Amino acid sequence: MTTRTKFSGGTGVLPEKLLSPRAVYSAGIVFLILGAAIGTYFVVTKGITVAIILGFAVAAIYFYSTSIVNAGLGELFVAIKGAMIVLGTFYVQTTTLDPAAALIGIIIGLLSATVLFINAFPDYAADKSGGRRTLVIVLGRRNAARIFPLFFIAAYGMIVASVLVGYAAIYALIGLGSFPLALRALMQVRGKNVEVNDMVPAMASTVMYSRVTGFLLAFSFLL
Repeated sequence: MTTRTKFSGGTGVLPEKLLSPRAVYSAGIVFLILGAAIGTYFVVTKGITVAIILGFAVAAIYFYSTSIVNAGLGELFVAIKGAMIVLGTFYVQTTTLDPAAALIGIIIGLLSATVLFINAFPDYAADKSGGRRTLVIVLGRRNAARIFPLFFIAAYGMIVASVLVGYAAIYALIGLGSFPLALRALMQVRGKNVEVNDMVPAMASTVMYSRVTGFLLAFSFLL
């Protein structure tokens, strides 16, 4: 059974039988259709590029909880989704594809992927018993904890790179201001047994890191 925490384990709606699986699935399909319909409007008004982004989004959403997560690709697709959201938003306003928007989008997606990754630790036993193969299950909790720092290194590295190549102004470096939160999350994972109770503080720090970094990065563009 999944151990629910403030940051993981779902809402409990299905286990507590507040809604049936069929009702949740049906509602999801309805909202997916509505989202696709809105996207279709931008396909008609902005062109085929939006159709490619929309097609990826629809397929990723529909297959996410089965094929994608079970292949250990959840974090990768979340990172790509973040890039698509930023790039798509930029495109419908400018009708141009800008590598700067793609790079910033990848950073935003990586922040979400970091949260997804750390939140998979408490669900390890339940997911494994249910036949799922998240990235944490594929790697094993110990190895997953060892590569956790790479998420932070990649995000901060791309922020610095975006400034160095001229895709972002120097103001973007304020995104590095979340480093104390990143360091705290890493220290909270290091040397732990990566069990549920051990990971809750790390999950809290990672969520805060993701939000603060994203906010500071967005604010830098306003500057």
